Amino acid sequence: MTDDTSTDDASTDDSPSDEKRAVVLLSGGMDSATTAFEAKERGYEIYALHTSYGQKTESTEYECARALADELDARDFLHIETSHLKQIGASSLTDDSMAVEDADMDADEIPTSYVPFRNANLLSMAVSYAEANDCETVFVGAHSEDYSGYPDCRPEFFEAFEAMVEVGTKPDTHISLDVPFVHDSKTDIARRGLELGVPFEHTWSCYRAEEPACGTCDSCAFRLQAFQNLGERDPIPYAERPDYVDAA
Repeated sequence: MTDDTSTDDASTDDSPSDEKRAVVLLSGGMDSATTAFEAKERGYEIYALHTSYGQKTESTEYECARALADELDARDFLHIETSHLKQIGASSLTDDSMAVEDADMDADEIPTSYVPFRNANLLSMAVSYAEANDCETVFVGAHSEDYSGYPDCRPEFFEAFEAMVEVGTKPDTHISLDVPFVHDSKTDIARRGLELGVPFEHTWSCYRAEEPACGTCDSCAFRLQAFQNLGERDPIPYAERPDYVDAA
């Protein structure tokens, strides 16, 4: 697994043999959007994969992912709809019997928004898509504040999954997982996104509502905090904008 944020020179040869192709798991959130623009900056042709799995804000997330793919001039955009994670339930993102909790940024336990083993499901789709299209890399937008609560965002999970991909694909297939911000914070991602010109107005992070964003769930809190730490205004609409800025 690679996790550096260095920028390679983009290919100047348009011949197919020199073209670099990557699948990006494009959820429509600010982390995956910044990851996609990072991949583009490194010279990859983008194959964007978006999934709707019954999450409460799936319509808005799809609209954002579609808009981002257009901004990236993606080579392809694949939308997969699946209901099995919602049928399995046990997450406040997909289970109608569970409410999305207010943010608790100091909590140590796994939050109710954890979707059981979701990233293994999404990565399996992404690797299939990559192998079918001769893509050499799958980019994922996880970061350090994800794996403090979600076990399937930890660096060791991605390393183990990459080893499984090597065993489970054709002998001439070699697909790496690139998680460029896995050791970074949400604030680091916002900073890099601003440098790359990511259109954050076309991203969505709220777990609870389609529009406006609630401003009080975990995802809204970390997102607002990232922008507030940088002295920037998050361009999406919020029902309320509490102050989450880090203590200096």
